[in-house]
Amino acid sequence: MSGIFGIVSKKNCASELLYGTDYHSHMGTEYGGMAVLGERFHRSIHDISKSQFKSKFYEDYKEMAGNLGIGVISDRDAQPLIIGSKFGTFAIVSAGLVDNTKELAEELLEQGETFGEMSSGGVNSVELIAKLINQGKALIDGIERLYDRITGSASILLMKEDGIYAVRDRLGRMPLVVGERDGDYVIATETCSFLNLGYRIIKYLEPGEIVRIGKYGLEEQLSGKASNQICSFLWIYTGYPASSYEGINVELVRERSGRFLAKNDDVKADLVAGVPDSGVGHAVGYAMQSGIPFRRPLVKYTPGYGRSYTPPSQEIRDLVAKMKLIAVKDIIAGNRIVLCEDSIVRGTQLKNYTLKKLWESGAQEVHVRPACPPLMFPCKFALSTRSIDELAARRAIRELEGRDTEDIGDYLDDRSEKYRKMVDWIAKELDVTTLRYQRIDDMVEAIGLPREKLCLHCWIGDKGNS
Repeated sequence: MSGIFGIVSKKNCASELLYGTDYHSHMGTEYGGMAVLGERFHRSIHDISKSQFKSKFYEDYKEMAGNLGIGVISDRDAQPLIIGSKFGTFAIVSAGLVDNTKELAEELLEQGETFGEMSSGGVNSVELIAKLINQGKALIDGIERLYDRITGSASILLMKEDGIYAVRDRLGRMPLVVGERDGDYVIATETCSFLNLGYRIIKYLEPGEIVRIGKYGLEEQLSGKASNQICSFLWIYTGYPASSYEGINVELVRERSGRFLAKNDDVKADLVAGVPDSGVGHAVGYAMQSGIPFRRPLVKYTPGYGRSYTPPSQEIRDLVAKMKLIAVKDIIAGNRIVLCEDSIVRGTQLKNYTLKKLWESGAQEVHVRPACPPLMFPCKFALSTRSIDELAARRAIRELEGRDTEDIGDYLDDRSEKYRKMVDWIAKELDVTTLRYQRIDDMVEAIGLPREKLCLHCWIGDKGNS
């Protein structure tokens, strides 16, 4: 995923843009970027794959001046881009995944278009979005036409002289939220970016909604729709604990999730722990429900290492997974541990780096409790897991069936014998005492939105988005 942040201020916004964008650092690991519009556009983009956002931009922002600004933490494409168009010059950032980028780019190239921004040897999807918008009769028409063409999702901030246009994707997969403070406005993916800057939430954009924030404040350009299917994984893993989506706080969802895990469990243990950081809230809820004490046998060395799930290369993911967690042997030795994890994706990092540290430190038992069901399908709406072959559950099914198969209906039913065998196979591969996943109905209830308003594609495929 990526995270985006915009600000419209009565004074120079560069400093608050820096910190507001930085509060999205957990959303991506490849590029960071900021653009400010004053008398002219100021822009800076850096590779942040091996360094923190603030360290790259701390000097840059001092050279920026203007009342409008947009920033991004990007999982793949270098952005923001400054685009000259028939609608005037604008800066643009986007969060999401345009799944048909290659096909649309080839179509535009055949029409005589050129692409100046190349990312990882391919077309920069943000430039593609800008070119598709520019095909409209007017700016809003161009944005509407964009969503007629793309598959996947894209939430957008587009900054020009008359303000910042904020667009939540039609599917509602990615959030956008508006905050206000004394007539200044911010709009962001993550509401945690508002709190220390003193902004209060005033509006959650609806799917497909377009607003402009400028000298007249917040103005609706196109109304949205009430129906949506927001990414469930935001609450389970991706989002920051202090953030809220659709008015529902992340940390509270994780606590409720942990309570459900405990309600459905009868394991005897000495302590409950969460894999830092995103497993901690789930573990707190488990401990509150079960009465088993919460302790920290694994601590994260936060200053140096980010998330092991988001980097694109397996080599970097493995390095981060190995180095970021430090075992506290005096808490681990001789104890039976319930280990809450946000999810099991590939399973290799959990086995090779997390569980290995517990066993080597003398754990007596390790009972793993993921906060969501087995992941079965790659995400179509964000750049995360891109291949079925990567998923631990699919490896289990392949081994149990003796072949690749698309007939996995029985494995989606947590009451079936095939589901039980799949979980047992994963438990054996991970080398854990027991493994028990969250039930999908309990995950939905923990989030607190109706099932039809949640994207559940990762767990049940396209029928979760119908």
